[in-house]
Amino acid sequence: MTDTTPPFSAAEYDRRLAKTRAEMEARGLDVMIVTDPSNQAWLTGYDGWSFYVHQAVILPLNDRPYWWGRRQDANGALRTVDTERTGIDSYPDHFVQSTELHPMQHLASLLRGQGLGTGRIGLEMENYYFSAKAYTTLIEELPDATLVDATALVNWQRSVKSDEEIAFMRKAAKISEKINRLAIDLAAPGVAKNHIAAQLMAAGIEGTDEAWGDYPAIVPLMPSGPSAAAPHLTWDGEPMKEGECTFFELSGCYRRYHAPLCRSVFLGRDMPDHIKRGEEALVEGLEAGLEAARAGNRACDIANALGAAMDRAGIQRGARCGYPIGLSYPPDWGERTISLRPEDETVLEPGMTFHFMPGLWMETWGLEITESILITEDGPAETFCDLPRQLFVKN
Repeated sequence: MTDTTPPFSAAEYDRRLAKTRAEMEARGLDVMIVTDPSNQAWLTGYDGWSFYVHQAVILPLNDRPYWWGRRQDANGALRTVDTERTGIDSYPDHFVQSTELHPMQHLASLLRGQGLGTGRIGLEMENYYFSAKAYTTLIEELPDATLVDATALVNWQRSVKSDEEIAFMRKAAKISEKINRLAIDLAAPGVAKNHIAAQLMAAGIEGTDEAWGDYPAIVPLMPSGPSAAAPHLTWDGEPMKEGECTFFELSGCYRRYHAPLCRSVFLGRDMPDHIKRGEEALVEGLEAGLEAARAGNRACDIANALGAAMDRAGIQRGARCGYPIGLSYPPDWGERTISLRPEDETVLEPGMTFHFMPGLWMETWGLEITESILITEDGPAETFCDLPRQLFVKN
């Protein structure tokens, strides 16, 4: 028994299971092995730092789903999953990091016992948490099954957020505003980068009066000067310097839901013209992209609106400019489905949420000004956060 209430209503979990099963039926799948921890949490509520060992949600088309993982983590499942809809099963510890046994042998035995050993089994093949050894073990243990690549099947069902999910993202957004404002306030010549990172992480976990803070799926990204040409550097112990631009890519997190927000700070009086032109182009492109981010338009329309502003400024920018966000675990807060880029013609629907992030990473400098956005029923996208859309200059 557990005294913990799952984060969402019974109707919300029913909705999620029904959507996923409808897609499974359309693909002719008898069962899904869901190894992505974000998808496990979305389907069942499971939440724990146990994804370094093999675990999954097993979702049969016509039977009760169950969380499956390491035996010592079953207690965590009892305290987090929607136990009205979800069972719990586990494997003993002698399977953990063994060179002679593999947890997928245990799972294969369970599937055979359920009569699914000859079925069509969907796997999240392109996933951080599903290893090559896990795949080959399932092939060996289930020779009569048909293993099907069902990568992102669950992810796509998460594309349109419910009102309950959006409420969580709004709470995360308030934390994002808080830590971005703190980053801007703390940035100054001579201040060590690790000291800033420590205060940002503490403030994010502290949260706000309305919401406690969870750990984000990505740590603070905050390179300066020439290092800001690399979009995914974290921090070091060096002091911030006058004459350099630093971008802060940060997100608050509430119950695993994110709302990333990026702002940049220039320290000094003499900001180079190329950085000023970059700021103007990013702000113009962001506002044009927000206007294009309407239900019925396409993902590429947002990217093309941004691209037009970049072209007018004479800036070459080849990267995609956004991705879906919501519930996530390390190492990424994106949902790995839609991309905001010229090639993606996915039609935008009300309730879709994106990190619209047109960063500039040039040869010797970088700049980020971004927004987390919600596609609405009517009109342009709504931004989750409220922070001036600009490069902050501290003289």
